[in-house]
Amino acid sequence: MSELERFTISIDRRLLEQFDDLNSQCGYANRSEAIRDLIRDRLVTEHWRAPSDEARAAATVTIVYDPHTSDLSEKLTHLQHSQGDLVVSTLHVHLGGQSCLETVVLRGTAKEVKQLADRMIALKGVKHGKAVLTVEGEDLP
Repeated sequence: MSELERFTISIDRRLLEQFDDLNSQCGYANRSEAIRDLIRDRLVTEHWRAPSDEARAAATVTIVYDPHTSDLSEKLTHLQHSQGDLVVSTLHVHLGGQSCLETVVLRGTAKEVKQLADRMIALKGVKHGKAVLTVEGEDLP
């Protein structure tokens, strides 16, 4: 790492105990690693609040949908092909007779990635969808 800064915080004992228990369950070696991850997560979240047109980003879009919904599979395929410069990879899983799960990895400008993710999730027949938006990471220490 680059220059390290040491700082002190005051925190309720019960809150710290819960934090330590969670960190132990997650496999963190120490509090510093966990706090660094929390800070990075907050920075990424803030990045997505108002992304610039040029900011590079990535996302996974996971949707569960009814494969029997008229033309939905075709609409998903068409949308992905028409935005092929943003679509990196797609995984399709049959969950049963009434549901399929599809995960699509997107990469491009933050604005384009968010717009495509929103369009996919909003398609008629999608039962549930979620986009996990992130940054490419060059600016994160």
